[in-house]
Amino acid sequence: MIKGETLIFIGITAVIVGMLLLFLGTALLSSGKNQDNEKDGRTVKTSGVILIGPIPIIFGNDKSMTTVTIIGAILLMVIAYFLFYRGGP
Repeated sequence: MIKGETLIFIGITAVIVGMLLLFLGTALLSSGKNQDNEKDGRTVKTSGVILIGPIPIIFGNDKSMTTVTIIGAILLMVIAYFLFYRGGP
């Protein structure tokens, strides 16, 4: 079984890494080095998942990205099951 301190450390680390990635992405986009996507013919593909308890809410604008998100949501639910519900006494 995983100790509580380890889970807290993993959670805090994930939040810090996420904030750093958001800051880095914002800094890169606002640096002016990005080009206009419409001129180059490139499109932005997005997808995401919101897990509310055992129920995933999946959204996206591209079928392949949504498929990857569904697989990721299933993996997250399986990992959560093994971490929290299979421990036993």
